Amino acid sequence: MLINCIAYQDGRKLADIPINDIHEYINRPDCFVWVALKDASEQELETLQKEFDLHELAVEDAHQGHHRPKVEEYGESLFAVLHLLEVVDHQIHVGEIDVFVGRRYILSVRNRSKQNFIGVRDRCEREPELLKHGSGFVLYALIDAVVDRYFPIIDMLEVELEDVEGNLLAKGSARTNIEQLYDLKSKVVVMKHAVLPLMEATGKLYGGRVPAVCTHTQEYFRDVYDHLARMNTSIDTIREAVTTAIQVNLSVATIEDTDIMKRLGAWGGILGTAITLAVVWEVFHRAIPVLGGAYGYFAALAATVGACVYLHSRFKKWRWL
Repeated sequence: MLINCIAYQDGRKLADIPINDIHEYINRPDCFVWVALKDASEQELETLQKEFDLHELAVEDAHQGHHRPKVEEYGESLFAVLHLLEVVDHQIHVGEIDVFVGRRYILSVRNRSKQNFIGVRDRCEREPELLKHGSGFVLYALIDAVVDRYFPIIDMLEVELEDVEGNLLAKGSARTNIEQLYDLKSKVVVMKHAVLPLMEATGKLYGGRVPAVCTHTQEYFRDVYDHLARMNTSIDTIREAVTTAIQVNLSVATIEDTDIMKRLGAWGGILGTAITLAVVWEVFHRAIPVLGGAYGYFAALAATVGACVYLHSRFKKWRWL
């Protein structure tokens, strides 16, 4: 579905144009066309492939979707894939935006995501002196907008980790904690898959030999790279903390199980002693004159209670009870 198709010249908007008129504008000096699509159909991609002379392999990738973040160079053009992350019902939903970039055009194709980039276009149009750099600056603005939306998700993961860590030593919460930790770990993996490949790809857009469309915007891509590097460090820190928390939680669960076994063993010992003494009295009360006397029953009962009280006090002292 076509969102908009706009021509720009010298950093300023010329007009909204129909797709069939694109070729008339991209041949003008200092002019480029910015097209935005959402869940593009195969026919729409074929039409724009002809208008912009897009590489067939890049178009095939955009049509298939579900790729890892990357930036690929096809001659003088670029093809970039970015992951769009958004939180839906406390889970991270992964969308995708595919960006085709040439000297005279930029085409963005958004898939499986409700996020929009109206703010990115408004920002670029408010800065015509930067928009003069053409499609390279628009590519930076799109990547920067995607990356900025990662920060709140990382903050959310840090808050979730703090909540779980606060309950690690609470009794009876081991199962709940381990479920939350593994859920958090899966979210961290999603973030890692979005950030690390994009950081590696962005590193190709500044310093050394860079694509022609990015020649005048290298310092902007370096800034994005710094943001991604900081995010990657935060993600690694969270992942290590989750691993440690899982180990602590398993240790706490083991300690709780050990305490339960101690309590069961202690009560079993007390109960076993009482039963043993009762059996001895029942079997030998006639053979042993003391047990068969008038006070034999009370003597046996007193001995049993005394033994149980003694064992209970010892187990209490050893902290088994």
